[in-house]
Amino acid sequence: MYRVTGYIEKDPETGLYVAVVPGIPGAHTQAKTLDELQKNLKEVVELCLEEMDPETKKQLPEFVGIQQVEVAS
Repeated sequence: MYRVTGYIEKDPETGLYVAVVPGIPGAHTQAKTLDELQKNLKEVVELCLEEMDPETKKQLPEFVGIQQVEVAS
């Protein structure tokens, strides 16, 4: 069993939720609702993991946290 963390944003142009899992190439998806996004993300991560060899799976990064930074523009 693997536990991965997806990074989720809402696209201002399309209004869609977009998710990506850092550290897993190809693990990204989008949806109109957060429930649909979760379903899609689980599916795409399962597919990506199926394609990975066991050694690569051992090297998946561990989620530590998210940090927001304010900068002047």
